[in-house]
Amino acid sequence: MYKKPLTYALATGLVLSPMSLPVDAAKPAPNEQADHAFDNKVIKKISADNMYNTIALLSKQPRAAGTEGEYKAVQYIKSEFERYGYETELQPFTIQEWDGGSAAVSFNGDAFTGDVHTFNGSINGSATGSLVYVGLASADEVGDEVAGKIALIERGSFSFYEKIQNVYDKGAIGVIMFNGEGQSGNAFGYAYEGQDIPTVAITREAGLSLVEQLTNGSVQASVNVENAGPIDKTSYNVIAKKEPHPNKDNGQIITVGAHHDSVPNGPGANDDASGVAATLELARIMAKTPTDTELRFVTFGAEEKGLVGSYHYADTLTDEEVENMVAHFQMDMVGSRDAGELIMFTPDGNKNLVTDLGASAGARISGAVDYGELGRSDHVPFFLKGIPAALFIHAPLEPWYHSPEDTLDKISKEKLQNVAEIVGSAVYQVARPDTPALENARVAPNPADYDFDDRPL
Repeated sequence: MYKKPLTYALATGLVLSPMSLPVDAAKPAPNEQADHAFDNKVIKKISADNMYNTIALLSKQPRAAGTEGEYKAVQYIKSEFERYGYETELQPFTIQEWDGGSAAVSFNGDAFTGDVHTFNGSINGSATGSLVYVGLASADEVGDEVAGKIALIERGSFSFYEKIQNVYDKGAIGVIMFNGEGQSGNAFGYAYEGQDIPTVAITREAGLSLVEQLTNGSVQASVNVENAGPIDKTSYNVIAKKEPHPNKDNGQIITVGAHHDSVPNGPGANDDASGVAATLELARIMAKTPTDTELRFVTFGAEEKGLVGSYHYADTLTDEEVENMVAHFQMDMVGSRDAGELIMFTPDGNKNLVTDLGASAGARISGAVDYGELGRSDHVPFFLKGIPAALFIHAPLEPWYHSPEDTLDKISKEKLQNVAEIVGSAVYQVARPDTPALENARVAPNPADYDFDDRPL
């Protein structure tokens, strides 16, 4: 038995049963005329320039969870929601951040003057011994010669875990790793429980210089890591609520979300200032629009650390809220000019209410949107609570993903506009006052054919 009235109504055939759009597109059916009327009511208000300007502001600096950059971003997002008239709150939660402490290396008694990065998870400690180069540190490359020595490793081809474990199993007492071809900097690396040797990273240039020195003779090395370990920091979710018209409240809840944090070394224009910008823009146009459904617009923190913010938010929902939450629309990376086409991902690869509404809205606006299977974003915690949820994203991803090049100049206003129109239209189809549970056939959306697309992210 379906307990959510909206899901039940759609399951009876209004949307969930795949059907073709009307063949005679030149003469819209009555339903379709009504659909376009309410689409236009929403779409005509959406401004790509507004979204672009929001991205420009948010991407001025990285917004990694637990940093000042994130806090500035959440204060801005909160102020915008409040400016639109929403009941708004910051929801703090604790995350663990790795503090690399201090790391130092020396070669042949001379202190290394370049930058040294401590691997996340590295133990504190010191090691001194001969340096031995083991290439990529595959199982075939690492032999007994590393016993009692410090392993010099090139990054690439194998996981950090495998590389460290291979030299650790052969008796290495420390690890110095440098970047692979085409990679810059040295802010990388994870060590794992049980890999009890100090582990650090240096740049590719410094690493290749050491490889050359080793071809001409031996090198004595020392590695020292102090005060490294996890520390608690605070990240935030920003939650904005719009109550339905008091005389038309159907008890249902819809959430629309994006994540506001970025990776530490990137401005995150597309990932995910674009999703935040679209969320804010939809909040703006829905603020004065009558609805029979409670709307919640949420931006999540610490998505890049494993969906921590969205899991926290989902875990704070009461059983009644979960029961009444009929749909969650997640927008992540919706503005890149260099990414592929729009797709709707669900964690289990099955259609649901959100994908049905999204496909129907897309068919009216620019063409039905296909769906695929993918977790890895903030729709997952809602799905695990039994709430219909989908991720709206362009795939395959752009080359600038998770890099310092994820900047404003790569943003497409056309893609921003298209996604905001589709999601806004789909949300309004549920929330408009004359569609309690979409039972009124006059305004029920035409179902759209849309297919599974095994497209990689």
